[in-house]
Amino acid sequence: MTSQNVKYKSGIIVLVGRSNVGKSTLLNALVGKKIAPVSPLPQTTRQPVQGVLTTKEGQLVFVDTPGLFKGLKDHLTGRINQTIKDSMEGVDLVLYVVDPTRMVGEEELALLGMVRPLPIPKLLVMNKNDVGDAPYREDYKDLREDFAATVEVSTLTGSGLNTLVRECFHHVPEGFMWYPPEEKTNIARAQWVAEMIREKLYYYLHKELPYTATVRVEEIKERDNTMLYIRAVVVTTDARYRKMIIGHGAQKIKEIGTAARKELSLALNQPIFLDLTVEVDPHWMEREG
Repeated sequence: MTSQNVKYKSGIIVLVGRSNVGKSTLLNALVGKKIAPVSPLPQTTRQPVQGVLTTKEGQLVFVDTPGLFKGLKDHLTGRINQTIKDSMEGVDLVLYVVDPTRMVGEEELALLGMVRPLPIPKLLVMNKNDVGDAPYREDYKDLREDFAATVEVSTLTGSGLNTLVRECFHHVPEGFMWYPPEEKTNIARAQWVAEMIREKLYYYLHKELPYTATVRVEEIKERDNTMLYIRAVVVTTDARYRKMIIGHGAQKIKEIGTAARKELSLALNQPIFLDLTVEVDPHWMEREG
């Protein structure tokens, strides 16, 4: 695996930060492949997603976590916030991602309270260094004493990503390869497909969509060795939300399905037939919690 004079390093690295600071986009950029859904809406990520970067120096396993979401008291939000706490156990390094265009607020302070006591190295990752007039950059720099290093990056331009990778390798221990070199994620194909569809669901419904919808992939199979058939269901909690997702003349669900099919076809490099329907299940959040 390594030469006699080179130490192989590996580590589990968790990305934390409040909602919509760019953690999923950062994960995708570090790994070089879209494995986590991206949306301008908070709570796009609901479960930890692992992305793997393998180099000659070693292997870094990045764990994307949901953003902390204060103010809501529903079952799903409580489960998501608990997931953040659980994800920070047993890791080697924390990347604390911040957005200097947003002021330090209640969510930031709550997350800092979780991160500060951790007895492991922590890096402050300031996203959006391409924004020259980020009004709160200095406020976040004041937090540097809690972190082993500060790295400014831009997930839009790729600036600073190489520096961040070097810092990660500097702070993780010697170890072994967790995944085969060609692996990019731990996500099963069905889960990844569901996440890509859910991303399009958020994109096309913008702020209209309540956080009461999920996607279940029920079947994936090859057809005639040329096309991949995917049957998926959008599940929501109320009939009025189902109507919203379908849209007038089924136009909205067609837009969502077309966009998802095109991205899946490009990513999987084969034609896709996406059979997408919408169902109502008032208790899906409780069952999945």
